[in-house]
Amino acid sequence: MSREDTPLLRNDYDSIYDVFTTRQKRALVTIVSWAGLVAYFSAGTFLPSIPQIAKDLNSNGEVISAVVSVSMLASSIGGLIGSTYSKFYGRRPSYLWFLPIMIIGSLGVARSQNVPALIFWRVIQGLGSSPGLSVGAGVIGDIYKIEERGVALGTYFGTCLLGWAIAPTIGGAIAHYWSWRGIHYLLAIFAFGSLFCVLSFFPETSHPGTRGIDKYKKNGKSLPKWRPVVLNPFSQLLLLRSPVMLSMTLIGFLALMTDFTLMLPLPYTIGKKYGITNEAILGACVIPLGLGNMIGSPLSGWLSDRTVIRYKQKRGYWYPEDRLRACFFSWFLPLTVLAPGLIITFVSNRTVGLALCLVCFFINGIGCDMVLAPSGAYIVDVLQTNSAEATAVINAVRGLLQSVGTALILPSINRFGLVFTNSLVAFLSVVGMGLTALTIYYGESLRGWVDIGYSTKVNKDHPDSDV
Repeated sequence: MSREDTPLLRNDYDSIYDVFTTRQKRALVTIVSWAGLVAYFSAGTFLPSIPQIAKDLNSNGEVISAVVSVSMLASSIGGLIGSTYSKFYGRRPSYLWFLPIMIIGSLGVARSQNVPALIFWRVIQGLGSSPGLSVGAGVIGDIYKIEERGVALGTYFGTCLLGWAIAPTIGGAIAHYWSWRGIHYLLAIFAFGSLFCVLSFFPETSHPGTRGIDKYKKNGKSLPKWRPVVLNPFSQLLLLRSPVMLSMTLIGFLALMTDFTLMLPLPYTIGKKYGITNEAILGACVIPLGLGNMIGSPLSGWLSDRTVIRYKQKRGYWYPEDRLRACFFSWFLPLTVLAPGLIITFVSNRTVGLALCLVCFFINGIGCDMVLAPSGAYIVDVLQTNSAEATAVINAVRGLLQSVGTALILPSINRFGLVFTNSLVAFLSVVGMGLTALTIYYGESLRGWVDIGYSTKVNKDHPDSDV
């Protein structure tokens, strides 16, 4: 069990996080947020150009939409690999290895002439962009204390989700006025910019002695000269033995599905209902969701930090699950996915219907972040030394679930209708809230069920230093 000689619990707790100045920390958050934007831009810019790609490659919308699911799966696997090697070699090398793969994959997508080639290069692109989220969360866990981490992670997740929201606008405009292929040439340039920043300005943030390579050298082992140490990235999936990990995975997945249900079929819902065929205009419809992300993520991070501080003062000790109470500020999330289904189905007036849908998108952006930021910060809190790996596992399983879920959205709409599909997703988001409540109430018991290396103490005066 975690005791006071673990990195998070040592007497020099504050000094661990004072290595970098406030200004340096903000710069590091900016750099990892850029890498996160690379991941979300590669996914989001693809959506509004689906009809154009289908026409160009002699395919159809359902097949090209499935390519999104395949790239999500590749990104999930890549996240596991990237986080595994970031734990062994460090955060910086992980970015330096994967961003060039992203650049190559983007150039390959831009040159694709058929669907199999598109799928292959999207897989490479997904692999290359994947560490943007998992490793970034680990970096923030390295440099920020628990009481400050919610705001930092909120800003980070908010920036990444803002990228997901504005990417369709940018992608739609490029596709309409240039070509869908031009999107991926620009993605390669954008990824190169991120790589340059990591090369020039990003130091290693892992705590001294915590990397696998440090332990290798300490034990007198020699490293292979011509290849990396062979590690098993799938061993991290053993973290899912913990009910807490499963709960956080499902909670985030169910929240994100409300987002995907609104965005992925946009050309076939709002576009079809209100006669919008211009990819740039369709992409612009997602801007309100991005504005919601801009407001929701830092706000939820701040609220989760305030919640942690308030309940720690009230209890006299730190109870990690108190941070999850901030998720309940998203009580309106199910309504934000249910309402657009009803509006698009029953409101024929283009101006009124579009305005109401955009309001729902904005509120959804706030609500989705109200779930993701506190739950993401919670995982970094309780698994400090394995924060990148834990985040990668959650992203991987969530990505696998999303690859299945997103592949079913358009067929479900075509077969059962928009109202049924959105109502089902709204109900599932309510289930996510129930899981959050159970995790808060039974948190200590759930963590005690399987010990996967939890960090559970900040206040050493609390009598129960172990969980």
